[in-house]
Amino acid sequence: MLDSSYLEQTVASVIEFSGIGLHSGAPVQMRLLPAPAGSGVVFRRTDLDNFEIPATGRNVAKVSYATSLMRQSVLISTTEHLLSALIGMGVDNVIVELDNLELPILDGSALPYVEAFQQVGLKTQRRRREYLQIQKTVEVREGDKFIGVYPGEGYSVSYQIDFPAPIGRQGFTVDLATRNYGLQIAPARTFGFKEDEQMLRNMGLIRGVSESSAIILTKHGVVNGPLRFDDEFVRHKVLDLIGDLALAGHQILGRVVAERAGHAMHTALVAKLLKDRSAWKLVTATPEKTKSKTVSTAAASLVTA
Repeated sequence: MLDSSYLEQTVASVIEFSGIGLHSGAPVQMRLLPAPAGSGVVFRRTDLDNFEIPATGRNVAKVSYATSLMRQSVLISTTEHLLSALIGMGVDNVIVELDNLELPILDGSALPYVEAFQQVGLKTQRRRREYLQIQKTVEVREGDKFIGVYPGEGYSVSYQIDFPAPIGRQGFTVDLATRNYGLQIAPARTFGFKEDEQMLRNMGLIRGVSESSAIILTKHGVVNGPLRFDDEFVRHKVLDLIGDLALAGHQILGRVVAERAGHAMHTALVAKLLKDRSAWKLVTATPEKTKSKTVSTAAASLVTA
């Protein structure tokens, strides 16, 4: 029997979700369907004759408070939490059906997805997983904001944030080779300040926000505690980053460092990385290569325990 640690995976059966979009406030029904090996992640708008949008960097749309995909003027919005869970739990191939333009926000984290994967299980496929192995430094800078990707073993992410009180400055580093995505990253929820609510609503955003789908803050503290982690805010930024980097189309072998970045810079890094063909190469893990620390630890990190 082949070792699943270097083979692609899909969900073992159909998974259904229902909820509302964080920004649109619209109700949405979503299903995750098993997909053939090599197909990647494909979004399908069932309300638009099953129009499909692959989750790749070339389909990234305008990015502000969420990551959106667009193809032929058809939009899919707020993809980052699901994509993060797929990468974090080692789901390579899946069809994502939804009947509206935005994915449901659920509880504001990736935990509902992880729990669903654990409940139905993952199916190993007879195709070796390809990884995007970083060969040289690629960076994006914007004033005091920064994000870069570097050669390295496994897939590590280090993030620093600096927000007004009560958040302040927080940092977090995770190595997905520890297989602790479901415990360390997935439960971290999105967050926002109460004082910004009206401004964002006037911009057509956060129409579906509630205390059950986000951490709400004032300058005095958390309105709807308790927090799941003392540093839940930076962990959620790591969650977002993992999801946005999934748009590279492959799991990364390398080291990512971010300082006060956001969705726009995350996806700008993906675009810059994919444009520079000398910055990476595709590698596959084989029974022989799994003896190599670089490949084996990364592969092991992305398989459901």
